[in-house]
Amino acid sequence: TCSADRLLILWKLNTQCGAYRFSGHAEAVTSVEFSPDGQVLASASHDHTVRLWIPCIHGESSVLKGHTASVRSVSFSHDGCSVVSASNDKLIKIWSVCYQRLLFTLFQHTGWVRCAKFSPDGRIIASCGEDKSINIWDTRNKICVNSFSDYEEFPTFVAFNPSGTCIASAGSNSTVKLWDIRTNKLLQLFKVHRAGVNCISFHPSGNYLITASSDGTLKILDLLGERLIYTLHGHKGPVLCVAFSKGGENFASGGVDAQVLLWKTNFSTLNYEEVLKHNFRRTRVDDSPHLLDVYTRSSHFHDEKRKSVEVNPTFDVPDTQTPDPVIIDIRTSSYIST
Repeated sequence: TCSADRLLILWKLNTQCGAYRFSGHAEAVTSVEFSPDGQVLASASHDHTVRLWIPCIHGESSVLKGHTASVRSVSFSHDGCSVVSASNDKLIKIWSVCYQRLLFTLFQHTGWVRCAKFSPDGRIIASCGEDKSINIWDTRNKICVNSFSDYEEFPTFVAFNPSGTCIASAGSNSTVKLWDIRTNKLLQLFKVHRAGVNCISFHPSGNYLITASSDGTLKILDLLGERLIYTLHGHKGPVLCVAFSKGGENFASGGVDAQVLLWKTNFSTLNYEEVLKHNFRRTRVDDSPHLLDVYTRSSHFHDEKRKSVEVNPTFDVPDTQTPDPVIIDIRTSSYIST
């Protein structure tokens, strides 16, 4: 996890183990992500830098300098060889993890860039900014190949679905939208929050989307059923981030209340396996997924009147807090060796 307290904390989910607190950034840390193999951490900060960390007790890290304003997000490519960063300097930069240097810069946004993500196959990047646009970039030609605009809001976060055929965007005006990046069409529109949406995360099956909002709630959307199924309470104040675990059994959320909540999903393992089996032929590289078989052909509007299950751990779970772990402070040391 990362925080405005300038620290990264690596948590041991076994409650009997400690947590490791890494210091090195000079200002608030805005984003953190594990590499696909779990061997490296990347973080972004208001101090204009990106850092690469070896998550061990030695605190090794490398500083990537190039942005001239706050860095808002950082994300690894599927092979872990590259990192993409988005910044208030209106630029997107792609960095080499091995050589710890800048590879290239993408120019087109005319406002602060809030988020940038690699597609699952690494061939494209989706970014969004306060210029009210979502841009799709070809990483090989280093050009913007498509752009979605919404003049009612600015997108705060983007995420690819597991097959890489569509993106979901979170909006500052409380909306969540799904776009087909092959047909350039809006597939679904959800308006289930009462304040801006700050973060979204796809379940590994691609059937569910979880959202984190400034209205203090998390919501889980059933994309196949086109409905809101769960509203989750627990944070006191805006929820800033949320992410499913790699297997989808859990998800974690963080908020301005300085709390990190770890949640367990109740999605059926059998159903998930059936979905994977049913869609196996569409997950191969040489056979593009057929999104129109899964999602509706026209965009739909969903408002907060749709029935959903309200979950409040304060009432539904006897013990909602684990004991505070022993925290070991680790200060950054030498650079990561290549």
